[in-house]
Amino acid sequence: MPDEQMNRPHAIIVMGVSGCGKSSVGEKLAEALHLAFVEGDARHPAANVEKMSKGIPLTDEDRMPWLDRIGEEIKASLEKSEGIIVSCSALKRLYRDRLRTAAGGNLYFVYLEGSRALLMKRMGERKGHFMPASLLDSQLATLEVPTGEPGVVTVDIDDTVDGIAATALEGLAILGVTA
Repeated sequence: MPDEQMNRPHAIIVMGVSGCGKSSVGEKLAEALHLAFVEGDARHPAANVEKMSKGIPLTDEDRMPWLDRIGEEIKASLEKSEGIIVSCSALKRLYRDRLRTAAGGNLYFVYLEGSRALLMKRMGERKGHFMPASLLDSQLATLEVPTGEPGVVTVDIDDTVDGIAATALEGLAILGVTA
């Protein structure tokens, strides 16, 4: 079964709270693995973006249509025998399992983990993002760390983007995901 799974295209979700570097790391991984990259935030319904830009945390109900949209995109890519990398916070196990179901099982997660202080610093440095730093604490409270779940690579973000991506690639290679 593992050999069969490795011969199929894979989907990888780069996950974590806001400010952890999902987009930057996702782009680096996509480049290294020769896969398409999808910015998950761009798939949020306008109502979600408006809510977050006002500093209002999303609820499970708000997130489900967004997760379903991402899941459909992953499934469509895999059905065309194309791999894909998506940035998506995927904060709860319920969300990750929903995405796993949509993907049909050939889905991996790269969890970007960092301290609150480092995350706040990074959020304060970025420009033009709709997600205010004030929502970090609600995301941290919502986060269910994926330790022990299948197909998850955890990477500490206290490094350069290149270093984080290299560590993620090493972890994915151990799981059998290669270019």
